[in-house]
Amino acid sequence: MNTTALLIGLGPLIGWGLYPTIASKIGGRPVDQILGSTLGTLIFAVVLASVKGISLPTGAALFYSLISGIGWGVAQIITFQSFTLIGSSKAMPITTAFQLLGASLWGVFYLGNWPTTTNKIVGFLALAVIILGAWMTVWSEKKAPENSRALTKAVLLLAGGELGYWLYSAAPQQANISGMQAFLPQAIGMVLAAVGYGIYVTLKDKKDSPFVQKVAYVQIFSGFFFAFAALTYLISAQPDMNGLATGFILSQTSVVLATLTGIWFLGQKKTRKEMGVTLLGLALILGAAAVTVMI
Repeated sequence: MNTTALLIGLGPLIGWGLYPTIASKIGGRPVDQILGSTLGTLIFAVVLASVKGISLPTGAALFYSLISGIGWGVAQIITFQSFTLIGSSKAMPITTAFQLLGASLWGVFYLGNWPTTTNKIVGFLALAVIILGAWMTVWSEKKAPENSRALTKAVLLLAGGELGYWLYSAAPQQANISGMQAFLPQAIGMVLAAVGYGIYVTLKDKKDSPFVQKVAYVQIFSGFFFAFAALTYLISAQPDMNGLATGFILSQTSVVLATLTGIWFLGQKKTRKEMGVTLLGLALILGAAAVTVMI
């Protein structure tokens, strides 16, 4: 692996690692956060397509790319909602674990990955370790009933949101379209999901429409970080760079930065013992993720 490929491969560490913390720091409701960040992603995608001369795909490729973006948008709305319950430092390891589980199970049962019995044994043990790691990141010394209820609700929300993240990854595969070609229509799909959610919130509470909230448009800044991460991951995953497996592992390092910046900059405090358990849990998630893509 050359230095350039490594630096590009670590782009998601910066983009996806800082995205949830920046979005939380800017503030606003989940609807404000999703509207602004998807607009930021769309602006980034339009500029990229213009510079690279990439046109919108047509037919099935366009349809599946839009569905991919809508899936991500819905999942991210759910993730932002979970931030309000347990904070980003706890929600991010959980959603990362669910995404790793979803991607691995999709690969096994649909794409035919882990073909041998040994592969499956090692793979499913790695998935069990991922679950253990996620549990460790949310472990608390003090067992308050209200905290347990919030955590349970957040876990259920994030489990449901995995379907959207799965669509984000799997839908473009159905049209055999490259990540670079899918990037712009995916961004359009993300905005469609955000606008749809914004209209729902507006009809539900006419006094607080996200379309007239300043904070929603400030959130465009956070969208640039997501878009940067997505772009560098697409480049990193190319065969002449890091390849899909290594590129995926490098992208998952973002969960470490997302968790730690949530603790350091958003006031999501942990005791010394909780911090130690959290760091060990993150290490288990990353190590097991490496195993799932290498077998």
